[in-house]
Amino acid sequence: MRRCAIKKFIRTNERIRVPEVRLIGPDSGQLGVVPIQKALDLANQYELDLVEVAPGAAPPVCRIIDFSKFKYDQEKREREAKKHQKQGRLKEIRFKPNIDEHDYETKVKQAVVFLKKKDKVKVNLFFRGRQMEHLDLGRKILDKFIIDTQNDGQVEKNPSLEGRIMTLVIAPK
Repeated sequence: MRRCAIKKFIRTNERIRVPEVRLIGPDSGQLGVVPIQKALDLANQYELDLVEVAPGAAPPVCRIIDFSKFKYDQEKREREAKKHQKQGRLKEIRFKPNIDEHDYETKVKQAVVFLKKKDKVKVNLFFRGRQMEHLDLGRKILDKFIIDTQNDGQVEKNPSLEGRIMTLVIAPK
């Protein structure tokens, strides 16, 4: 699986092309607004890099820090943020229009379990042969399904017919 990540370009040292910057020292102390050349000289004195941390500010904020350490800390923050994200999964439930009442209730219970786990549920109702003449039965079943799951989920995509399959998507509340 290939990851496609957009890397933000961070300007460092001589690549910073502004007349003056707001400078933060290696000890995280404010050094004030200084000309770019003085900032570069200070970074060389400490044998560290001048890194632009807030290019949108006026004047841009630069920090005297080891660039590899800065990149490592930034990647670590991104990994930590990604760890706390919830991947929304899509679970699928399939049945036919002539489903028995008990089987239907089992499918509803399973959908509720998925919704409580914050997963989306895609309900597919398959029509075979002459069942296509009774699309109204399928619509009634899906409407009943919506009503039975309304406490735990909300309709994201209304029932629609695609070929011989009537589809409904329910998202967690």
